[in-house]
Amino acid sequence: MTAPELLADFFDGRSARAHRVRIRLDGGRLHLQGESIDRHVPLEGIVWSEYQRRGSRQAELPDGATLIPLEADAWDTLVRAVGRREALAVRASRSWVATLVAVAVIAAVGIGVWLWGIPLAATAAVRLVPAAVEQRIGDEVMASLREGMLGPTRLPEHDRERITAAFRDAVGRAFPGGDAPAWQLEFQRSRIGPNAFALPGGRMVMTDELVEFVARAGPDAEAMLVGVLAHELGHVRFRHGMRGVAQATLSSLAAALAFGDVSSLVAVAPALLLQQGYSRDFEREADVESVRILRAAGISPAVMASFFELLAQRPAAGSAAGAETGEAGSGRRRGSSALDIAFSSHPADAERIRFFRAAAQSPH
Repeated sequence: MTAPELLADFFDGRSARAHRVRIRLDGGRLHLQGESIDRHVPLEGIVWSEYQRRGSRQAELPDGATLIPLEADAWDTLVRAVGRREALAVRASRSWVATLVAVAVIAAVGIGVWLWGIPLAATAAVRLVPAAVEQRIGDEVMASLREGMLGPTRLPEHDRERITAAFRDAVGRAFPGGDAPAWQLEFQRSRIGPNAFALPGGRMVMTDELVEFVARAGPDAEAMLVGVLAHELGHVRFRHGMRGVAQATLSSLAAALAFGDVSSLVAVAPALLLQQGYSRDFEREADVESVRILRAAGISPAVMASFFELLAQRPAAGSAAGAETGEAGSGRRRGSSALDIAFSSHPADAERIRFFRAAAQSPH
């Protein structure tokens, strides 16, 4: 390819004055000729600017001088004659196909990080959280709940002792080696209706209203309550509360890194616990743990299917505080909730009923 001669402005790097020169290829050198200028510059020492469809072209010479051509097309021809190949990224930037592929790849990576990367990172991060910190967060959440949603239990002491003993026996059978996660069961009168929930640090709460509501199941009532508490112990064992906080924090930090306004969210962990629900995966893990503990105690998992069917018969009317929670374990919210981490008094998914029915029929 024969490169044409062309005009360019030459800046010597010492002053702002432009010198008009004529440039051409001369073997392996670039010849610059103008008023008081006659130079031959080796091509290998020249830094050429990346190609742009629009915008200025230029070349930086070894001594810091700069060439800016007056004719873009002629300059591009000269650059091609030099044998300089464009970088792949430069060529791709001019291709709609390559741009769309890049956008799709970035989107796929982002979705992958969001769906799998952040949960994995959160699980790893939670392992580093000291038990004392987790306990403190659970205590702060409980203190917040007691301010307006919970009050002293009115259940007879013998009922509380009976339920606690039945659950303790089931846990002992499920963990014969004594390696069960630490747990403390509390009963509370509440404004959130029939409910049960677990907090970081092993505190589990069952409301008086849930005990009273399940009593209509007759002989199966106690087994249902054991199954509910076994589910909550699953949340404790797998540290779902802290993992949820960690995922929310990492998600917010990832968004902040992408869009700005990076800030620490650790201080608002209790508020996050009050506002977010467990994910479907967390609920499935807790349901599996409930089945395992029930089987160890000699109780059919079918009682949990009956429990959810019993809940389904109850009207989903919110309390004055709007405290009826989103569907526990379904991963979806069915309205505003003041305590989305709680066990729901709304109808459960048919998926969960099928799961417990199938577990009751399975030999393992």
